Amino acid sequence: MPKTTNSRVKVAGAIASVGILAAACGSSTGTSKTAGSAAAPTSSSTAAAAASNGPINLTIWTAFNGTLGQTFNHLVDEFNSSQTTYHVTATYKGSYSQVLSDTIAAFRAHNAPNITQIFDAGTATIMDAAGTYVPVNKLMAQNNIPFATTDFVGGAASYYETSSDQLDSLPFNSSTPVLFYNKTELANAGITSPPTTWTQLQADADTLSAHGQHCALTSSGAYVMWTDMEQFALWNGYPYATDDNGYTSVKGVKLQIDTAPFISHLSMLGQMASKGQYMWNGVSTSTVPLFTNGTCAMYEQSSADLSTIQAGAKFPFGVSELPVVAGDAAAPQNTVVGGASLWVMAGAASDTYPGDAKFLSFLMSAPSQAYWASNTGYVPVTNAASTLLTSQNFYATHPNDKVAVDELNNKPALATTRGIRLGYLPEIRQAEASAIANVLSGKQTAAAALATAQSQGDSILSQFATQYGG
Repeated sequence: MPKTTNSRVKVAGAIASVGILAAACGSSTGTSKTAGSAAAPTSSSTAAAAASNGPINLTIWTAFNGTLGQTFNHLVDEFNSSQTTYHVTATYKGSYSQVLSDTIAAFRAHNAPNITQIFDAGTATIMDAAGTYVPVNKLMAQNNIPFATTDFVGGAASYYETSSDQLDSLPFNSSTPVLFYNKTELANAGITSPPTTWTQLQADADTLSAHGQHCALTSSGAYVMWTDMEQFALWNGYPYATDDNGYTSVKGVKLQIDTAPFISHLSMLGQMASKGQYMWNGVSTSTVPLFTNGTCAMYEQSSADLSTIQAGAKFPFGVSELPVVAGDAAAPQNTVVGGASLWVMAGAASDTYPGDAKFLSFLMSAPSQAYWASNTGYVPVTNAASTLLTSQNFYATHPNDKVAVDELNNKPALATTRGIRLGYLPEIRQAEASAIANVLSGKQTAAAALATAQSQGDSILSQFATQYGG
């Protein structure tokens, strides 16, 4: 997940406003998942003619600030220096929710950026907003730039691909959850390796408690719904929603989170919480300090937080793959990415689209992706970049960075593990967060809490289908 704000649970207003956008542009039809697309106008201008009048200006809006912004701007500067036909300007627009809402407002005012960054939870909503974007796969084909879904690592390609296995947007800043562990605390308790199953993690929690380390595990603050609901389902091979998690339909989609695997998992976390072995303080409270200050011995968190943990932890730590459900023959399956992808907006001048294609091609190049991954903690989204980093011995000297890549590529994605393609997903996550909080506090059983979240989520999905289902 991103190293920005807790926007994952603060986007209801922005997501709802996409409905206004869709109403202005028409509604989605059927299950093609390309209803929001528009054809890129073909430019009659030649590069030479454009260059004679100065470079063609392109804008991209992002949620990158601080070090991330500097790293991304370095890539923008490299592209601008590599040619004279186009000039890209990157603009920081705030949180993910702000980027989304600003993009929507600008599109309605016919003043949208050429390219915009849309976070993972907004994918289904923007994809089904008719006429708002130009599919990247079509844009690349129109400009004779080699581009294929298979160019991308498994969990990145599957999350953003359409039901016809095409990419409407370019996967970019991508991460996946991993398990961080305090080597010193585990060693002091006589634990020689991190747990590979949840059953073993529970046993390790008891062992740690007996040696004075009372909190064994914490999970990402704002993203616990991502780690322990969505990615839990994908990594263990469980369906999260009907219709292949929303990939094949908008109408009639139902959650499947009130089922035995989720109830058992959340019950386990509730039992650990009642003994002080698991800590989570709500979506508005960062849990990074619980790990870096030694309060909790293990931490489920985004791989993108590796650099933050490296800076804050005063003890040796390791990174391992997420635990799986013991005895589950399908596990481990694959994780998918969180983060964001880049969308080319419709309605721009025709001579800008070749520049969009060239810039996105530059960003997905092996050198660009290798630079981005090695300087940010995000995973490289292309197979070529992973190969390049391996050849440069990056993973040999940075083994913690390799874990996320291995999870994403563990097995080819199944129809039910490509990702979560649900509209109004941020609102569904809010319902799940309430359920998790009630279980951890002892207010509800896991079965009761998840039944409520299921009912609320299905109502949210019904609202989305009414808006976008044609």
